Amino acid sequence: MGHDDLPTLELAFPGPERDRGVAAILRGEKTALTGLLEIFEHAGEAVPQTGQRFSVLDSEGRSAVTIELVDVRVVPMKEIDDDFARAEGRGYSDVAQWRAAHEEFFRSDGVSEFLGRIPVVDDDTLVVAERFRVVEPGQQRLNPGPLAVRQITTPPGE
Repeated sequence: MGHDDLPTLELAFPGPERDRGVAAILRGEKTALTGLLEIFEHAGEAVPQTGQRFSVLDSEGRSAVTIELVDVRVVPMKEIDDDFARAEGRGYSDVAQWRAAHEEFFRSDGVSEFLGRIPVVDDDTLVVAERFRVVEPGQQRLNPGPLAVRQITTPPGE
């Protein structure tokens, strides 16, 4: 199955954050994503499944890399651990840093606008914790840089 046949995944919002995130995936620094379950539900999207593949798009809408999900869990935020936080590739030293960044993003104007309200974010808030592996790079390579995150579902910089 080629890039064009796969569902797409967009990190953060188009621009430098997205491109840094894609570059981090290509460098092997980013191997995890976190999404707010409420966003999936509001969008009418199913929670991704282990084994599912996605074409990760750059800011120009081109396929940059294909990833395959190797683990998908729906868990309360309090169950995310240091190992998962570090796998997000943003340089978090522990889950406290991960948590602060995700709380800020999940309460951001973009997420609130999408949901029509500011979501409740606390220990029991359900998130979709995804680990992935690179299956194949896309047509291009991006310049290395810090990281970005899944559009609407994870904080900028991942």
